[in-house]
Amino acid sequence: MPRSDTALRIGVVLATVFAMMVAELVVSRSHERTLRRQGALEPPDDVYWALAWAYPLCFVAMAAEGLLGRAPRVAMVVAGILVFLGAKALKYWAVFTLGPRWAYRVLVLPGAPLVTGGPYAWVRHPNYLAVVGEIAGVAMIAGAWMTGPAALAAVGALLRKRVAVEDRALGRE
Repeated sequence: MPRSDTALRIGVVLATVFAMMVAELVVSRSHERTLRRQGALEPPDDVYWALAWAYPLCFVAMAAEGLLGRAPRVAMVVAGILVFLGAKALKYWAVFTLGPRWAYRVLVLPGAPLVTGGPYAWVRHPNYLAVVGEIAGVAMIAGAWMTGPAALAAVGALLRKRVAVEDRALGRE
């Protein structure tokens, strides 16, 4: 793939990823306000701020590597697009299943039952699985063979902490 095609592809992917992040943030903030008005509690020890920086920076790092490195084969790019789209589909299924209870922050409504429908019938934390898929997909699209695995390891470590906080808050230790 010629260099200009690589730069265009990576630019489009990065712009798409960040546009989706901003749209998700707008929805999350709206839900956060509603949840707090309803008495939702935010557990201590969450890694929200670390994720708020690490997650977007992972995509920037992978894009930079993709621009500096060798372009991946077309089959890898196509596979990455499919992984990314599958991850987004899973994430939005989880978001729509949670409805106004979904937010970037862990906010728990006291006494509210656990959501067990949609993807939650099969996976305890489908949104976090989707985050891993998003990073993996973009790593494949960008050809980020070093920063992709590093991003997965870093965000994966933060997600493990987040899952523990969330499970504790939901009474699922």
